[in-house]
Amino acid sequence: MAGRRGGVPRPIHSTEYTIVFGTRGAEQGWRDVVAVQRNAVAAAWDRLTTDPLTEDLSCHALRGELGVVRHSGREWTRRQFELKRGARIWFTVDVDDRVVCITDVHTHHPNQTK
Repeated sequence: MAGRRGGVPRPIHSTEYTIVFGTRGAEQGWRDVVAVQRNAVAAAWDRLTTDPLTEDLSCHALRGELGVVRHSGREWTRRQFELKRGARIWFTVDVDDRVVCITDVHTHHPNQTK
């Protein structure tokens, strides 16, 4: 068998959201948090592809000045998914195009939200 060159990306259902990285920092943070919390990040992936907008204790909009972010020429509501040990995934949701854009990934509790 040939050596492993990388995983096969999971195909999404037509009703799901596509997840994209908004920044290189988010991509690096994602790799870092996967390295230490693989199962929790897999659960976050499932939630973000199927139901990123429902508000609950683990997934919700940020408040105040952190609650709005500007990218792609628009203002977006910034949301967060909370992982174990204070790790956070910050993202925006484009409902029309069904895209979740990950803008930041924090491996520890971000100082901005303390």
